[in-house]
Amino acid sequence: MPTRAYAATAAKGALSPFEFEPGPIGPGQVDVAVSHCGICHSDLSMLDNDWGMTQYPLVPGHEAVGTVRAVGAGVTTHKPGDRVGLGWFSHSCLTCRPCMSGDHNLCATAEQTIVGRHGAFADTVRAHAEWVVPLPEGLDPATAGPLFCGGITAFNPFVQFDVRPTHRVGVVGIGGLGHLAVQFAAKWGCEVFAFSSNPEKADEAKRLGAHHVVGSKDDAALGKLAGKLDFMLVTVNVALNWPAYVAALAPRGRLHFVGAVLEPVPVAVFPMLTGQKSLSGSPLGSPVTTADLLAFCARHKIGPVTETFPLSKVNDALAHLRAGKARYRIVLANDLPA
Repeated sequence: MPTRAYAATAAKGALSPFEFEPGPIGPGQVDVAVSHCGICHSDLSMLDNDWGMTQYPLVPGHEAVGTVRAVGAGVTTHKPGDRVGLGWFSHSCLTCRPCMSGDHNLCATAEQTIVGRHGAFADTVRAHAEWVVPLPEGLDPATAGPLFCGGITAFNPFVQFDVRPTHRVGVVGIGGLGHLAVQFAAKWGCEVFAFSSNPEKADEAKRLGAHHVVGSKDDAALGKLAGKLDFMLVTVNVALNWPAYVAALAPRGRLHFVGAVLEPVPVAVFPMLTGQKSLSGSPLGSPVTTADLLAFCARHKIGPVTETFPLSKVNDALAHLRAGKARYRIVLANDLPA
């Protein structure tokens, strides 16, 4: 049975209806009937071939939620009808040292859901069982898709770097990643500082849990925070006054990047030495950390702020995202005829 989808045939091109034969389901694989799929900036980057690795026709989509349609031989963790989700990764080797250590997201040969294969702007998406994660009760499948990429990207550093409830945490950028990170930090028990270049986001940042809102380009305000923040999560992809952010770190503080800042980050070594400060980055999280994120969100009633478009209006949704109008994540609802 062919998979129905929307695909682009050239860089920066519009998506149009597309069908392909997925072939027989293999051992260890799971087919997911997609009900909803978030749109991420990485989908735009792949559509435009910004990273030089896109293969066309491309079916984007890597924040999928749906139900298990079929399972391959050897799959015991999922059964047809289970509500699940899938993010950026769709398979890991399961034998390398990172995989054997539980760091499947660091597997050097990991399969990526929309790299060299078709993603979830479709009625069905296929993946290996280890990356198909159950969706807990209490999470709305219509809005949960962004948790499988943007959500886990922002959540994973809290786990990896021992962020504590007593910490003062800064979230730089209140967008698709940052608006989730503010909620995570607040429910983690931290004192939360939201940094944004848009003063119109101040009230919403506070509603999401921020205790303080600071202009991300306000050097005077940054100066007043010198030596105060234990952990700063950078979700933006633009250059800022990074020495001022390093100066805002407390001793042993960490400036951590999950936004793909394209320009080199100039940081003097001496302030890092004297304050024993750190500069780091991370990708998404492992399947287990993703499951923990979903449980955390269900327990604390955390969810992305979303706008919904039907899948048939995917080009309108992409234009809305390109224009910077999304608040804060876009979700496509599958309206392909049954």
